[in-house]
Amino acid sequence: METSKGSLVTRKARTSDLPEVIETNRQELPENYSPDFFKDMLEEHGDFFFVGEDRGKIVGYVMCRKETNFSPFGEYFSLSPRGHVVSLAVRSTHRRMDIGRSLMQTVHEAMKNAGIREAYLEVRTDNAPAIALYKSMGYDIRKTIRGYYMDGTDAHIMALQL
Repeated sequence: METSKGSLVTRKARTSDLPEVIETNRQELPENYSPDFFKDMLEEHGDFFFVGEDRGKIVGYVMCRKETNFSPFGEYFSLSPRGHVVSLAVRSTHRRMDIGRSLMQTVHEAMKNAGIREAYLEVRTDNAPAIALYKSMGYDIRKTIRGYYMDGTDAHIMALQL
């Protein structure tokens, strides 16, 4: 699955993208994962791992996985596949260019094609731009977890019916 808009290309991540993806994560997000975590996510959930590329340079990524567990978000508990948006980052030089939205739309389509009908994510309660993006895409805040992040920041759990 690949889309393009001007010089921006949104496509599935490749192993050769991982150094730039990891660099983006380190520079743009306070929570960082090990290189092995990125490698494992790509190997195990590559259908839900996309990059945004501008003129051959990775400027953003979204890393997701398919989980099958009980969903507490419906009117009843159901065992169904859900898409977990593990990490989304866009380089500060490329923000407000709809790269994050494009990455999220692309992974939502991949999730739907895989039979996933619900996506969820965690977001820092103080990250107003990310919360605004997710709300504009139809995500709802379902609950807040106190002290979720390593630095003690709270997280909203947001979910979307696809």
